Parts: sequence; C-alpha cells; structure tokens
Amino acid sequence: MYALTESAHIPVVDPSSADGVFSLMWLVIALPLAGAALLLLGGRLTDRWGHLLGTATSAGSFVVSLLLFFQLLGREEGDRQISQELYTWIHVGDLDVGMDLLYDPLSALFLLLITGVGTLIHVYSIGYMSHDPRRRRFFGYLNLFVAAMLMLVMSENYVGLFLGWEGVGLASYLLIGFWQHKPTAAAAAKKAFVMNRIGDTGMALAIFLFFVTFGTTSFSGISEVASGASDNTLNALGLLLLLGACGKSAQVPLQAWLLDAMEGPTPVSALIHAATMVTAGVYLIVRSNFVFELAPAAQTMVVIVAAVTLLWGAVLGCAKDDIKKALAGSTMSQIGYMMLAAGLGTAGYAFAIFHLLTHGFFKANMFLGAGSVMHGMNDDVDMRRYGAVLHAMPVTFLTFSMGYLAIIGFPGFSGFWSKDKIIEVALTENWIVGLAALLGAGITGFYMTRLMLMTFFTNKRWKEDVHPHESPSVMTVPLIVLAALSVLAGVLLLGDWIVDWLAPVVGHAEHHEPPLPALVITGIVVLVVATGVAAAWFLVGKREIALTPPQDVSFATRAARADLYGDAINEGLVVTPGRHLVSGLLTFDRSGADGFFTGGASAVAAIGGQLRKVQNGYVRSYALSVLAGVLLVVVALLVVNLA
Repeated sequence: MYALTESAHIPVVDPSSADGVFSLMWLVIALPLAGAALLLLGGRLTDRWGHLLGTATSAGSFVVSLLLFFQLLGREEGDRQISQELYTWIHVGDLDVGMDLLYDPLSALFLLLITGVGTLIHVYSIGYMSHDPRRRRFFGYLNLFVAAMLMLVMSENYVGLFLGWEGVGLASYLLIGFWQHKPTAAAAAKKAFVMNRIGDTGMALAIFLFFVTFGTTSFSGISEVASGASDNTLNALGLLLLLGACGKSAQVPLQAWLLDAMEGPTPVSALIHAATMVTAGVYLIVRSNFVFELAPAAQTMVVIVAAVTLLWGAVLGCAKDDIKKALAGSTMSQIGYMMLAAGLGTAGYAFAIFHLLTHGFFKANMFLGAGSVMHGMNDDVDMRRYGAVLHAMPVTFLTFSMGYLAIIGFPGFSGFWSKDKIIEVALTENWIVGLAALLGAGITGFYMTRLMLMTFFTNKRWKEDVHPHESPSVMTVPLIVLAALSVLAGVLLLGDWIVDWLAPVVGHAEHHEPPLPALVITGIVVLVVATGVAAAWFLVGKREIALTPPQDVSFATRAARADLYGDAINEGLVVTPGRHLVSGLLTFDRSGADGFFTGGASAVAAIGGQLRKVQNGYVRSYALSVLAGVLLVVVALLVVNLA
C-alpha cells in the first residue's frame, strides 16, 4: 500500500462528523427502503393504501434531502463534506469497509434529483397504475429502486457504491419485467440484467484492484494516494470503471438493452431515464475524477465512447415510431453528452452534472407526457396512429412542449444552458469532438420535432375505437411541476453557481479561451438546431404519414430501425462465440475431465463384467475348468522333464 501523499488533483478535506440535521442522513435511504420492505413483505394487508405509503416514504426522503441541502448551503466551501459512520460492514484481514455515508455538494444534488423527481413519478403512478391488480408490488419496487440509487450516491466507498449499483440493477429487472405475462417484457428484463452484469464485472474488478493497489476502497483514502500508482494501474482502473458505466448508462457497446427496457410501465421508463439507473454511470465517472485526471488514456476512451454514443442514440431516435423508444434513443444520446463532458476532465465535470439535472427534469416530463398520451390513446405507443391530439390533451401538450423546447436547446430553456456549455467546452478542448456534439444537437432538433409533429400535429390517424382525452389531475400535476423545472433549471448556471458549488469535489477548472466567442458558438448551435427542426418539418410535417413503413427505404433507414444492428453485433461477437465456448467446455468437462477421473473405475468395471461371465453356476463347467487346469499342469511338467 502506498504511503499517504498529497493528491495530485484535489486536496482532500477531512470529513466532519454528522451532527444536527446531518445526523438524519441515514433517513434518506431508510425511508424508501422501509417502504419497500413493508410493501413487498406485508402481503395483501397493504393493498388498499400501499401506493400512498410508497409515495409518502419517497416524499419524506425528499424533505430530509431538502433540509440537508439548505444546511450544507450555509457552510463554507471547505466545510461541505460530511460523513456518517453507521457500522462496520466488512472486516476481514486488511480489508475494512464501513457502512459509511458521504454527503457533499455532488451527492446533495443527486439526492434532490432522485427523491424530487422520484416522488413526482410516484404521484403520477397513483393514477397511471390505478387499475393494475399488482399496484402495491409496483410501488414496492419503485421504493426499492429509489433506495438503491440513494445508497449508490451516498456511500463513502466503492463497496457501498457497488451495493447500490447492484440494487439498482435488481430493481430495474423487476420493474422492466413487471408485466411478465408479456414475453417481450420478460425478455427485455433478462436482456437488461445480463448486459448490466457485463458492466458490473468491470466494476467488481476495479474494486478489487483498488484494494490491492491502495489497501482501501474509500474515496478519500484513494484520492490521497492515487498519484503514487503507476500509469498502467490508473488507466486499467479507469477503463474498468468505464466498462461499469457503459452498462448502467447504456453507452456503446453495452447500449442494446435500453430501448427494449421500454416494455416496462411508463413510470419505470421515466425513473430509469431521468432520476436513477442511467445517471449512475455519469456519477461514477465524476465521483472518480481523482482516477481519471491521472489516467489520460482512460479519459480519452471516455470521450470516444461518449461521442459515438451521443450520435448513435440520436440516429436511433430518428427512426423509431414507438414514442417511448424514440425517447429512449434520445436518452442514450443525452447521457452521451454528459459522459462527453465528464471525459473532458475538470473543464467539463460541472457541466456534465448540470446537464444531468436539466435532463432529469425535461426527460421525466416527456416520458410521463408520453404515458399521458398513451393513457388517452388506449395504450397505443405507435406515433403513426396518433396525430392532432393537442386539442384533446391540452395540458399534456403544453407540458410536453416545455420538455421539447428544453431538450432541443431553445434559447432560455434549461437544455439551452446545459447542452450549449458542453458543446462550448468540447469545441475548446478538441474541435473534432466539438463538431460531433454539434452534429448531435442538429439531429436532436430533427428527431424531437418529428416526434412532436407525429404526436400532436399533422393529420388525425386514430383508430375508430380510440377517443383521446386528458389524463386525471394526479397525472397532470407532476407534468406541470416538471415542465416548470424544464424551463427554469437554467438558473443553476447564474453566476457560475453550479461550477463553484461542485468545485470542492471536482476541482477548479483552468480557463481556456474557446476557438470562437461564446455568443458566436451559441448562434451556430441555434442555427444547427433550427436546421434540424426545419428538416423535420419538410420531411415529416408537410408529408402524409403512412400507417405502415415503406419497404423501399435506404440502407441507413433500415439500419436505424434495426438499432444500427446492435443486437446482431452482440450476437456475432459475444453471444454465438460464447455459446460455442460454453458448449465446448461442457463437452470437454464430460469427456475429458470426467473421463480422466472416472476412466479407471470404468476399466475395472469392464474387466469385472467380463470375469463375471465365467461364474455361471454350472458344476460341469467348473469340473471342465479344473480338468483343463490339471492337463495344463501335466503338460508343463512333461515339458520341464524333457528339457
């Protein structure tokens, strides 16, 4: 283990003990966890009021998170790292892991996002799942999801983070496959679970390497001594962490599960995409900044993966007619922007989290808005059978429009401030990466405008038995709150507040002049987005929308509809070779390994079987054998005497 030395990146602030309001930190996790336990273990006793209990525990966690945030806000910058030691979790040899919580500016923002948006999704679910006979179980799973994500972002060490990491994976499996009577839902849940296990393997190996190298899994302990490790070790750690992040945040090459995950109930999609699972990878990269700042190769790989993913997801969004899958492709792309900013280092960490927050608001708004549209369209998800529903669903339309304007980066809306800053930093650090981010913004303008036109405008294409109608207030009120946040969340950038707020965690960025004035870059981004919007209007808005896709389409369109052949690539590179490998190992085990140990016994048994044939029980046979033996002895004696 390396001796303690001053960090090459950020000086470590000694955490103060949790007292006063901070002594309630554990409640943030305990409330939804207790709710999950009661709802899942209480049986039918909680059927009538289980949805209210699940919502109340999430809301209670949000209230505690608010109290903690305002208390932390009043502290000096150097005194904003609070730890709470609950108990010793693992103590084996040199491995000492405590169930310790960490509350600092980074985890404070995540707590507000997870519990705030999570509570709104709980409220929305009261109406959306009102007729589901297993509603109580659904809310139990929601509570479990929230509790696991809170554990992930509040742990003070990588082992505790991994506990939440696996909890999120379990909860996503249960919720994606909640309607397991549908084969597609069961298959989607299994696919998400298996693909995430690949990323989780990277996470587990990284934790092992942390302990072997540094003798600890604590964030503060590792950041103090990280500069003493070799470049190869640090790059290996960074790449393993990136593998884990790719699984949870659906980044290339572990992205194929995300669109299939739309088989779950719509509130699940909102929770996964806005407040929990897919944001975990971004959190991991930003929290591990003390590794990536010393691992340039791994940091570069983060940028490459992110740039590919943000374009990959954007292209998928252009080709999907399923409204939820179009939004899922959008999420993949937007998470790519966050990962890109995180990969750019100190200059981008704060903007990665800024975009994560704004995206959490407008994407939850749009997913729940999509659920509201589905609610009024007899659960149909195909946008080709929508059209002109804005008059029947005015609240859904107006709130969804706020999310739309935010995600395309319309001036003044939250996405305008957060995504434009990422593009500006990307252009400053590497113009090729910046152009990829700029292109992604233009494609975003196209696919989101296409979605708006096909859903709320163009000609009416409903089935005769469909009667679009507005959702009840229990579903529209969360939409209104999220729409307001989609508009106003840009205030976090005023006076560089979010940059200064996160500085104790990610460091202060050195100022680099962008290649063009900031206003010019903003103008270019707006122009590129406007071009994408105009293209959608001419290609979708002014044309008749066919109820069935045409067959004579280009290869690019076919590829996008097939998710850019992501499943085929996985099948050819991983699944089929893996199946053959397992089959070969099984054959070797049965015929080789087993044969080696059982061959001797089989030979003895075979010999015994042959000898058993002479023991036939007939006296005449035995007498003949004795005679033959006597004759053999006589012949032998005669031969000896004659010799």
